[in-house]
Amino acid sequence: MRPKKTILCVDDNEQILSVRTFLLETRGYRVIALTDPRQALEVIANSLPGTLDLLLSDLIMPQMDGNELVRRAKDMHPQLPALIVSGTVTAYDRAGRADVFLPKGACTPAELLERIRILVARKRGPKKYSLPAAPMAPSHSIAAVSA
Repeated sequence: MRPKKTILCVDDNEQILSVRTFLLETRGYRVIALTDPRQALEVIANSLPGTLDLLLSDLIMPQMDGNELVRRAKDMHPQLPALIVSGTVTAYDRAGRADVFLPKGACTPAELLERIRILVARKRGPKKYSLPAAPMAPSHSIAAVSA
């Protein structure tokens, strides 16, 4: 069984956060659900690079907007993928630091899950294959070539 991917999910609306957490956990993700972006920054600061697989944040929050949260998170962990979702803003320019922005009305649960799957896969990167070592040429062959 492969290890679960960990998603840090931040939204000041507890009801939306609960629904997103349920949606993600039922698809096999481990979710750290927080309503305060400052707490999210603490979690990010205290985590080793690569232990968080995605930052999923609301855009409009009272303590700190999602764009600022993503900016600070990427300052600490540049490889951490970030997805911002907004129920009130339709313009992407408000979320320029995120890897993906899903605006109001364009975010069905299926689309959200697909975007998350792609971001988590991109973070993991391509599989690394090691090429078999080439057989060493006999030393007399090298001498014959250089002579």
